[in-house]
Amino acid sequence: MALRNHQSQTYITRPSFPEQPQIKKQPKQVKKILSKGEKILLVAMLSVVTILSVLVIQVQADIRAVSTEVTGLEKQIDLTSKENTDLSIQVSELSSYERIWKKAEELGLTLNEQNVKVVPGQ
Repeated sequence: MALRNHQSQTYITRPSFPEQPQIKKQPKQVKKILSKGEKILLVAMLSVVTILSVLVIQVQADIRAVSTEVTGLEKQIDLTSKENTDLSIQVSELSSYERIWKKAEELGLTLNEQNVKVVPGQ
């Protein structure tokens, strides 16, 4: 019996509390940052911005290509105009009367006024 008394002393009894009704915790409502419609609008807006950005870049690339082509054509025009100027100076030098007369004498041509015909002007 001594054992029983000893064993009964080892048990600790809990104080009895009145039972509280269990409160059902309602799940915490998670606030959605964006609704489904707002997500669709956001995706559409981002798509439009992306497409417009690509178009702007494409137009800028085209403008740069045309600008480069124009610069090349301007250089070519300058070179051709310089060539034309040089050639016109050369023509004026080569068509002077003194030069023509010297060339004619070198080739053995002489001026015979009887063979010269005057054509009336129109």
